Amino acid sequence: MEHVQLALSRFKEGFSCSQAVLSAFSDIFGLDLNTALRISQSFGGGIAHRGEMCGAVSGALLVIGLKYGRTKAEDIQAREKTYQVVREFIKRFENLNESIICKDLLGQDLNTEEGLKFVEEEKLFKTLCPKFVQNATEILENLI
Repeated sequence: MEHVQLALSRFKEGFSCSQAVLSAFSDIFGLDLNTALRISQSFGGGIAHRGEMCGAVSGALLVIGLKYGRTKAEDIQAREKTYQVVREFIKRFENLNESIICKDLLGQDLNTEEGLKFVEEEKLFKTLCPKFVQNATEILENLI
């Protein structure tokens, strides 16, 4: 539960979903906070406000990679383990939220000026995204 609270706290500070999720787990993997925040920055808003894969999901996939990812090309077992855990994560996230796509989760296309404006004016990042950060972090806590 401590990771959930840390992720939500970071999100409330103004960091993106991807930054909140990755940074909540970074210390476990010896990744300093600044590096974790920088690595995950571009995934916010469904990859730079494009409304694609949810930033909370992207942050979670980075965590899974840190935990299980291979470091040697010939380590096929590590690759398969990573893919297995990613598939399970996505299945659980979709069961809770019906999608992993930001524009579907928010109901707006962030890749358009109108969609992004609507999301910002209606404060959807602040009202809807904490749930996705929480869901992603809770799923990670159970998977890793």
